[in-house]
Amino acid sequence: MLLHCLSHYISHFQFSFRYHACAYLYRLSYPRSWDDYFMALAFLSAQRSKDPNKQVGACIVSRCNIILSIGYNGFPRGISDDDLPWAKLSRTGDPLETKYPFVCHAEANAILNANTDKMAGQRLYVTMFPCNECAKMIVQAGLVEVVYCEAKDDGGKQADMACYEASRRLLRLAGVRTRQHQLVRRIVASEAATTSPRSSFGGWEREERHGCRSRVRRPAALG
Repeated sequence: MLLHCLSHYISHFQFSFRYHACAYLYRLSYPRSWDDYFMALAFLSAQRSKDPNKQVGACIVSRCNIILSIGYNGFPRGISDDDLPWAKLSRTGDPLETKYPFVCHAEANAILNANTDKMAGQRLYVTMFPCNECAKMIVQAGLVEVVYCEAKDDGGKQADMACYEASRRLLRLAGVRTRQHQLVRRIVASEAATTSPRSSFGGWEREERHGCRSRVRRPAALG
C-alpha cells in the first residue's frame, strides 16, 4: 500500500514537473505581447480598488514601453473607505448618497499619480470654489490648501449645490485647508485695452473705478 501511494505520488510529481517545464519553455518562446502585458497590469491594478460594484485599473506607458504610472478607481487618498457611500443608486434620489460625486476614476488617478511630485504640499489659488471633480484632483495631487474668491454656499440649482457640498466634504475629509480671499484691489481691464489691437504696447496708468484703484494698461499711440 505504501509503495503504491509512493509510486502514485512520484508519477504525479513527474507529470506536474513536465507540465510546468513545458509551459515555461512555451512562455519563453512566445512571450506576451506589449499590449497583453500592459493590459494585464491594468487588470492587476484594478484588484486594489475597494469599489464593490466595479473595479477599474489603468496603466500609462511611454513610447518606449516604459511604465510611467498606474491607477485604480476609488476615493481620494487620505479618505477612509467607510466615510463615503459606495452605492450606485440613492433611495431618496440624493446624489450625495451615491459614490459618483466622490470616486476618482482609474484614468484620472493614473494621470495624477505621474505628476504628484510637483504638486505635493503646494496651495492653489482659484477665483471660484472648486467643484467636486476638481476637488478629487486637488486631493489626489497632494495640494494642501485652496484659496478661493467666490463662494458657492447657497442659491443656484439643487444639482449644483450637491456638487459643491460633495467638494466641501472631500476637501474636509482629506484635510485640505480652504479659505476665502477677497482682492484688496480689484483687477479692472479697460475697454480700450481689451478691444484695441494696439493694447499690447505702452505703459500702465491708474484708474479709479467702483472705489478701487487698479493698474490698467494704457495703449500707446503708434507712429
